[in-house]
Amino acid sequence: MNASQSHIVTLENVTKHFGAVRALGGVDLKVHAGECLGLVGHNGAGKSTLMNVLAGTLSPDHGILGIHGADLSGRYNVKAAGENGIRCVFQELSLCPNLTVAENARIFHPTLTGFGWKRRAGNMIREKLDEIFPGHGVHPDNVIGDLSIGKRQMVEIARAFTSTGAPLHLVILDEPTSSLDAVTSGQLLDFVRKVVNQGLSCILISHVLGEVLSYCDRIVVMKDGLVVETRPGADFTRDTLVAAMGNVVEQEEIEEHERREIQRGTTPIVVEARSDAQRDGAALVAHRGEIIGLAGLAGHGQTRMLLKVYDAAMRKRKSLKVDGPVALVAGDRQTDGIFHLWSISQNVGVRSLQSMIRHGLIDPDAEAALGRAWQARIKIRTPDMNDNILSLSGGNQQKALFARALASDAEIILMDDPMRGVDVGTKLEVYDLIREEAEKGRTFLWYTTETDELYNCDHTYVFRDGVIVADLPRDQLSEEKILHSSFKESA
Repeated sequence: MNASQSHIVTLENVTKHFGAVRALGGVDLKVHAGECLGLVGHNGAGKSTLMNVLAGTLSPDHGILGIHGADLSGRYNVKAAGENGIRCVFQELSLCPNLTVAENARIFHPTLTGFGWKRRAGNMIREKLDEIFPGHGVHPDNVIGDLSIGKRQMVEIARAFTSTGAPLHLVILDEPTSSLDAVTSGQLLDFVRKVVNQGLSCILISHVLGEVLSYCDRIVVMKDGLVVETRPGADFTRDTLVAAMGNVVEQEEIEEHERREIQRGTTPIVVEARSDAQRDGAALVAHRGEIIGLAGLAGHGQTRMLLKVYDAAMRKRKSLKVDGPVALVAGDRQTDGIFHLWSISQNVGVRSLQSMIRHGLIDPDAEAALGRAWQARIKIRTPDMNDNILSLSGGNQQKALFARALASDAEIILMDDPMRGVDVGTKLEVYDLIREEAEKGRTFLWYTTETDELYNCDHTYVFRDGVIVADLPRDQLSEEKILHSSFKESA
């Protein structure tokens, strides 16, 4: 095999602009056969744009696109990508929500036709789910829209690794663990290493730097639409990787951040709630100014608890205590967060409309001023806040949702795993912002699948099977205790 044939992908000087915004400024990239390539960079660095080019869903403005040694520039599209064995699991999931798991697998494999196609498609996707995610709890007849975002992500990933005879050479995983808990993420990454060792190639895009450092053979760093560094994974440490990304935030481990000392009982209780499955025992209690973590395996009642608190506040129900207005930062931004047809400013300001009404109408100047203020404060990367919200990268869309909640009058902020797809620098900035707002008296209920984020919390409740099974003050918090509480003890 010659050198060009050993490269599945060879990109040279690839550029892409969206109007005046330069997404890719001349990118060179090679993907070798049988390697796991890590791709990192801040939100807006160009990672997802580059992967859309490689998946055939975007055409570059200029540059050479070589696949298996052949120059396909100008004639490369989704069909060509599939024919050459290249598939992509996008950060914003592409499943059809009104179809079943089996029917979504069939869309991916048009050769599944004739009598019994649904059974064959269902068996195929179930076998792959069993291989990647043992104990997944997904049935082929489940309607996608009825599944949690974590299970939808599992289906999307499993579907990309299925095969009906067509070649499969490269799978691109764009933030594949962003909605998965630690255990499920480990299952996926172990599977990736297994198939890479068998000769398949993978591109792993992740803002969880530990995943990239532990599982990738080679790491490519992007910044401002350019590749700024490429090295073997073993040559990077977390600090050198962050430095290569150009992070402007002082890099400290989360555990080393200065901690606020809050004495429970010295401030009033603003939330007190039990889950529907829990009549007695531990209740979730939040005092004013506290940051409360919700932990445990994904899908065990954390989101349901947040929605219960939200519903009680909105409907003024007295079934549980919620003392103050609330705002929700959704983790599934495409379904529950952004208004797709609105501008960035409109998306930021929608929770604060009451304060912007002048003579019975929304004051556009007030709306624009609010948008500009929060663009500066939370560093939303856009040349114009009047652009459509979908012009932003996924991480910057999430910043807009944070800005919406924090710009409002809400005294209680509910966060449903909101950091999915957000880069490490932005995370640290948002953590500081959350602590700053908590110092002013705001209360945060924060569900996260990232254990490290819980070290920002004053108190953490672990959920299992819809009920609270552990109540951990910050000085007692550890990953071992969370995992131990997350699993039933054997009989």
